[in-house]
Amino acid sequence: MSSRLRWGILGTGGIARLFTRDLVNNGFTVSAVGSRTQSAADAFAADFGIATAHASYEALVADPAVDVVYVSTPHPFHAPNAKLAIGAGKHALVEKPFTVNAAEAREVVDLAGRRGVVVLEAMWTRFLPQSVRVRQLIADGAIGEVRTLIADHNQKLPSDPLHRLNNLALAGGALLDLGIYPVSFAHELFGTPTTIRAIGTLSSTGVDRQTAMLLGFEGGRQAVLHTALDTAGPNTATVIGTEGSIEFDSVWYTPTVVTVRDSARNVVQTIEPNEASRGMQYQAAELERLVAAGELAGSILSPTETVQVMQTLDEVRRQIGLKYPADEATHAI
Repeated sequence: MSSRLRWGILGTGGIARLFTRDLVNNGFTVSAVGSRTQSAADAFAADFGIATAHASYEALVADPAVDVVYVSTPHPFHAPNAKLAIGAGKHALVEKPFTVNAAEAREVVDLAGRRGVVVLEAMWTRFLPQSVRVRQLIADGAIGEVRTLIADHNQKLPSDPLHRLNNLALAGGALLDLGIYPVSFAHELFGTPTTIRAIGTLSSTGVDRQTAMLLGFEGGRQAVLHTALDTAGPNTATVIGTEGSIEFDSVWYTPTVVTVRDSARNVVQTIEPNEASRGMQYQAAELERLVAAGELAGSILSPTETVQVMQTLDEVRRQIGLKYPADEATHAI
């Protein structure tokens, strides 16, 4: 891949490391990193051969050698950090969940529109080569009329009540970390749901421990989704059509084996993963493509759709009684 833009990494956590590794290994230019401390920024820069390490996010977004900022801080800081970058005239790739709620998402998207910069949610699965092929298969009618999505994202994650995932103030819980994947997939296939039904179980710390979702769409299409953070699940996905199905092996939202079957369950086609990297570089390539083309929105995942996904998550949270402190500031949920 040929990189035209200079990337700045805002935040130095685990997901930032995964993403930066894929950038560096695939020819993208990473010119700077910013953290809350100089020592953390220096260590991250040394690990990835990054020229400049900033001791604050403000210094990172002010760096003239940075064209686009990748925001990878904890969930409640996505919106303010994205606004910081956009306000400085930088394009922004914002880790998912894009924000804590739809009200925040609209604020970020509106600001990017006013400043004329690209803002993209880092829902990396959308941009994988297997996802591109699956979308084409569906468009070509390979499984007939698509009717149903069945998908789960269940993991057994740390139970420490002080861990970010179990911290209500940090918008922890299964839904925004894990459940967003199948919810976004349902939006990708069917658009915005017309009906949302959800039941959930909250943990002792107040975050959602598990949530089941049934989404209805125009034309009678349905998505049956489940997420949990304290039980390991199959992590598979199946798209069912009138003439067959498309089945994603575990872990479905990463590069994995995808099998196309006809209505008699015969294998028609198998898509094998062929990735030397994790696959997070493709979302960066899409952002760079948008900038080069002078476009603010693409067809794979537009800012408008990102807001719609957050609206669905907001409604799921309303139904299961899950509120975050950040909701109070935006009068959401």
